[in-house]
Amino acid sequence: MDAHRSSRSDVDEYGRRSADGFSIVWCGIALLVQVVLTAAIVIGLPMVVTALDFEGRHGIMVALPVWFVGGVLLGMISPGKRVIEPVFATLIVAAPTVWHLVRIQTVRTMPLFMYVILAFVGVMFTMIGSYLGERIQMGPPPNRAGAD
Repeated sequence: MDAHRSSRSDVDEYGRRSADGFSIVWCGIALLVQVVLTAAIVIGLPMVVTALDFEGRHGIMVALPVWFVGGVLLGMISPGKRVIEPVFATLIVAAPTVWHLVRIQTVRTMPLFMYVILAFVGVMFTMIGSYLGERIQMGPPPNRAGAD
């Protein structure tokens, strides 16, 4: 009987963690993390290491894994289900990143709509990363075999 209650409370706790709403605070934290990571890697790193040239598609292709890693980090540290906050933050960060990459392109040019499409791919990578981070943080789902 106690084992049944224990598994039931685990299921209830899992359900409560997944029912959290949108958090402005965690959206701000996500925005800060994504801004710092994007500015450091995509914009700052080529300024320090002049051999790197993130012009054209190379810049947006570097931003994709940066946003994924930001999503994973935020998913791992945020309480409860916080998948939408990193996605929203990446949407906000993607616009100035695309503007910067379009502005600095000289030789390796790419049309604007390709930057926009790839930025949305980066937003999806952030969603996958934040979900993965949540799964890492929460561990495996509770065993439901004993709940019947």
